[in-house]
Formats: sequence, structure tokens, C-alpha cells
Amino acid sequence: MNISDQLSLTAKQQPDKAAYIFQDKETSYQELEVAVTKFASSLKQLGYGKGDHIALVVGNSPFFVIGLYGALRIGATVIPINPIYTVDEMSYILKNGDVKGVITMDVLLEKFEHMDAAIPGIRHYFVGETGGNPDWEQASLSGKMKPFTNAVGAGSLELERPELNDEDTAVILYTSGTTGKPKGAMLTHRNIYSNAKDVADYLEFTNDDRVIAALPMFHVFCLTVALNGPLMNGGTVLIVPKFSPQDVFTISQERKATVFAGVPTMYNYLLQTGDDMEETFKHNRLCISGGASMPVALLKAFEKKFDVIVSEGYGLSEASPVTCFNPLDRPRKPGSIGTSIKNVENRVVDELGEEIAPGEVGELIVKGPNVMKGYYKLPEETTVAIRDGWLYTGDMAKMDDEGYFYIVDRKKDMILVGGYNVYPREVEEVLYDHPNISEVAVIGAPHRDSGETVISFVVSDNPDLNEEQVITYCQEHLAKYKVPTSVEFLEELPKNTTGKILRRNLREKITQ
Repeated sequence: MNISDQLSLTAKQQPDKAAYIFQDKETSYQELEVAVTKFASSLKQLGYGKGDHIALVVGNSPFFVIGLYGALRIGATVIPINPIYTVDEMSYILKNGDVKGVITMDVLLEKFEHMDAAIPGIRHYFVGETGGNPDWEQASLSGKMKPFTNAVGAGSLELERPELNDEDTAVILYTSGTTGKPKGAMLTHRNIYSNAKDVADYLEFTNDDRVIAALPMFHVFCLTVALNGPLMNGGTVLIVPKFSPQDVFTISQERKATVFAGVPTMYNYLLQTGDDMEETFKHNRLCISGGASMPVALLKAFEKKFDVIVSEGYGLSEASPVTCFNPLDRPRKPGSIGTSIKNVENRVVDELGEEIAPGEVGELIVKGPNVMKGYYKLPEETTVAIRDGWLYTGDMAKMDDEGYFYIVDRKKDMILVGGYNVYPREVEEVLYDHPNISEVAVIGAPHRDSGETVISFVVSDNPDLNEEQVITYCQEHLAKYKVPTSVEFLEELPKNTTGKILRRNLREKITQ
């Protein structure tokens, strides 16, 4: 079974039930099923088939849902990409991911015009109309562009589906790595289906649930917990195009939402702007937090103000992503990521890979049907990440006597900005390309609104180079949330005797 086939089954069982609501328009499971089948048919007519890679570069919208399930239905591999990525970031993924087709939006066509010539393998751009670019059909890509709605309309309901195996790659999620370049985690149909099913069952999703999808759908947290999970058990997805506290309050109240999923930053914004909104979540049975450890003080304050329960969980792209959640059948523990979900095993081990006693700190490792089959075109990286069937997360954790896990520290040096992962090496690689920068180190610093912010320390032989110039340079090559908010110039970076940069010394500088 795979999620696209599951959608067909649900559409037969409850054809008239709302699958999703977007901008006050309800789309039933049967209507979604028809659109998915017809889009899949169009892709097939255009020569796409099993194993082809199709990028999904759209915001939270029906384009994403139909595009995802339609591509999967013909056996294509979907590569979701953050729409706010720069041309440099996006073109790398499109090239490395061997993408042949792109599902995108009219407002993003300018980016693709800049990179199309460098990526000759792309055959078509399926363009979703948002109204934000009325002249989009005049773009220089006209020979490759196809309106998304036309592609759906041109399809047939007579679709011969390919035979899909559980181990066929369904989705490739690009996540930054130690090399500074993103690496693609290959998730199979089994990975995607099993995690969506196990999460839906663990969180007790039913067809009565109305789940707010305000997290970005291209991120695996939203993809599994707020999209595939609810659709797996016949629920309704309430699509929020872009997170804003007011939009969440409004849709929660008007649509009587039962579940909200977000990162701690979102909860902080909702708490700070939620005056006179205490009744907003009165129909809500559960709030889900992930992406970063949620401060206990924030968790308690949010629960008290809105009279809801917040269940914290844990996951990573390589695990589709969820491995832990606080259980619903007994009191959750503030500060804990919960216990292992169904069919997934978590352990805390020492440097030799041996399981350690409760209360001791070690590396969290994971095993289950949700664990990726490897990194795309990176066999050596795969061997390092997966050993004897266990995925080594790189996160330091501990477990208590009742099987609850606690993250002690995030992956070494990773920075979390507004729920997005920023890996210092990726920013450093960009800065190292600057002709006047000889050394650089990037760290994270606490930030009241975004959780953390990016700080860079630079060594330059050009006395005229200033902070504004460095930041402007980064803005040309990095997504907004990865750009340093401040730059400090040093004569040299602190290092140990082997030449390794001492990041802890740099962190001490910003706390002084």
C-alpha cells in the first residue's frame, strides 16, 4: 500500500467528505481523487513515468496536494523544495536531483528563467496560477510552461497505474549536510506510508478531525503530520497558505479545528498575539509541537491560556520524520519528546553503539519502517548514517525509567531559525567564496522571536569590507532565514592545537 492508493480507497469510502479546505472552498475526497488521477494521466501522456523525478516548488495550496499525489500515482519520485530558496540553492537541488519536471507557481517563474538554461534536463513547468503574476504566460519559458489547471483538465480518468514496490523511492528530501551542500534523503513508499499511518493511529486521527496545516508543506513535519496523516484516516486538512497568528485563530474558530501542528516559534507568536482569543481553540483536542525542543515555560503558558494539551514529538527527515510523541493515553511529560511511536524503536547509545542506562546521555538512534533507504548518490554518507539497520541521528538524548526520551542538545552546531534548520557549514561555504574573506565561522545566538539567529565571525585582509557588504553578499546566495543578522570581524578565529575552530569560544563572546 502507498499513500496515493490509500487516497483512492478513502475516496470510495467517503466520497463526499471534505478532504481539504482552502480559501473557504471545500474539496471532497472524490473531487481530490479525480484531480489526482487526471493530473497523473496528463503526466503520463507527456512521457513521465516510474522513476522520473518531479520537483514540487509551491506553497501550501491544492497545487501541492494534487501535484504530490498525482506524481506518486504514476510512480514518479517527488522532490519538495522550499519556494523561498535562492536561484543558487534551488538550481543545485534541481541538478543534483536529476529533475525532469517542475510543479510551481506563476510568482516564482522569474527564478526559473534565471536557471533554466543551466538545467537542460527539465522538460516542463506546470504553473499554478495565483493571480500574483498576471503576465506569467509571457515568460521566456513559454515553450515549456503548462498551466497546472489545464494539465489536470486534459487528463483522463482511465489511468493504468504502474506496479509500485514498497522500496521504490517516493520522495527525496534535501537536507543540509557536513559538506555544506544539501543531501537528498530517499524515502520509499513504505517509509512515507508507514509513518503517516503510524502517526495517524498514534495521535488517534479520525474522519472527524480537522487539522490545521500552517507549517510549510514542503517540510516533512507538515507533510506527514498535517497532510498525509489526516488524509490517511479520512480527516479534513485546513490549508493555511502562510502562517500568521490571525489566520490560525480565524480558521480554527470558523472551521472548528480539532488539531494544530506547529514549531515552538509558532506557539510563541500565538501566545503573544492571542489577547481575547482564549476561545479560539475550544474545539481543539490536541496541539502538536516539533522541530525543536519547546521551552517548558512556553508550553505551560500556552496550555493555560488556551486550555489545550500540547504534545511534543521528535523526528528528522531521514525518518519520514516521526519517531517519538508524547502518548495520549496518559499524562505527557513537559520537556520530553515522548515515547517511541508504533513500529519504531528508539535507543540511546554510547560511542561504541551500545545501549546505555536510563538517565545517561548518549546519541539517539532509530530503527523502523520509516527509516530512509539512503542519501541520493551518496553511498558513503549513507554508510555513516545507517549502521546495522539503525539510523544515527546525531542528536544527544537520554531516556527515563518509563521510556520517555529527552533531547539534551541538537545536532552539533545546528541553528534553528523560526523552525527552519540552518547548518553553519552551508553558510560558511558561501562566505568562503567571497574574495575578501579568508576565514569564517558561523554560530547561532538566542533570539526572542525566531528562537535563534545566525551570527558570523569573519577574518578579512580587506579593511574596507564591512558588515553591510557581507550581509548583502549572503542575501544574494542564501534564503532569508539563513542570512547572518550580524557580522563580527576578527584578526583570527580561536583554534585548538590541531587547528580546529573553537566554536564554544565564539559562543562565549556573544554572551559576554
